[in-house]
Amino acid sequence: MATRQIRLKNDEILRKVCKPVKEIKQNTLTLLDDMADTMYAAEGVGLAAPQVGVLKRVVVIDIGEGLVELINPEIIETRGSQIDYEGCLSVPGESARVDRPEYVKVKAYNRKGEEIIVEGEELMAVALCHELDHLDGVLYIDKALPDEAEETE
Repeated sequence: MATRQIRLKNDEILRKVCKPVKEIKQNTLTLLDDMADTMYAAEGVGLAAPQVGVLKRVVVIDIGEGLVELINPEIIETRGSQIDYEGCLSVPGESARVDRPEYVKVKAYNRKGEEIIVEGEELMAVALCHELDHLDGVLYIDKALPDEAEETE
């Protein structure tokens, strides 16, 4: 287990669509472990594989309720709406308001290759959407809403 370098917003790898994991091998397990170490070291709540330079559909999230590892995740249901400020380990020192679903259901595989369902509300819903966006080359800044101060000018 090790920490990896986090790619920053101008790195072109963050704009690429990730490929599905075809078979869970040791390199996938090492990636999951390294991503968790990297996320915790950077004090983040989520990290997607392209953020450490790997174009695979792999995500780790921990909003303070324990580590969630997702391989080939896909959103299968959303409900509601919430607007809040988001930040990103790949966009340090910045934040912006983003409109996300209030509830999200994701289908994925765990490190054992078992299909799992992860449901999230509020912060977990935001984290799921945010990290899965990374897998498609989308950053939260692409979805940022105009700042309220700018709207009144």
